[in-house]
Amino acid sequence: MRVLAAIGVLAILAVIAGAVYFFAGFYNVAANVTEPDIVSSSLVSVRQASVARHAEGITPPVSMDDSSVIQSGARAFAARGCANCHGAPGVQWAKFSEGLEPAVPDLKEVGPPRDPAQIFWIIRNGIRMTAMPSFNRAGVNDDEIWTLTAFVKNLDKISEADFQAWTAPPAEGGTDGGGPP
Repeated sequence: MRVLAAIGVLAILAVIAGAVYFFAGFYNVAANVTEPDIVSSSLVSVRQASVARHAEGITPPVSMDDSSVIQSGARAFAARGCANCHGAPGVQWAKFSEGLEPAVPDLKEVGPPRDPAQIFWIIRNGIRMTAMPSFNRAGVNDDEIWTLTAFVKNLDKISEADFQAWTAPPAEGGTDGGGPP
């Protein structure tokens, strides 16, 4: 019984110490300070589990391989400012994105292998404690979010020339140019 009481007292002291550490301002929230490895890996695990759980049951209403959907997604990606943080084929990330903590993911690497439902959920809802906003909250409808999802899903197949052609202002004749990814 004494062992259980000692464990209980230690647990209470640990909670009090943690509260003092965080609420008394000892924890550094500066963006130029990297999280301790345990915090960083814990946040990544929590984020991945949360996205996977909340994206369950979401089914794409469009084909992720439809070139017209991907092209619409490229235009939305450029127009919505996504390239500022994530870059795009032939477009460098904006300098300010280097100061974001946690670091902005390279969508060419993390997008294609990810499930479309998860990409959609992330774009639609955003991710707390990162710079990823909720596009739904910003007024972007689900149809456009699905085009963004298709673009991100196929980002590793899109050339710089195609991205430039798809996102260039329409020519006098109204064509957008470019071919399938």
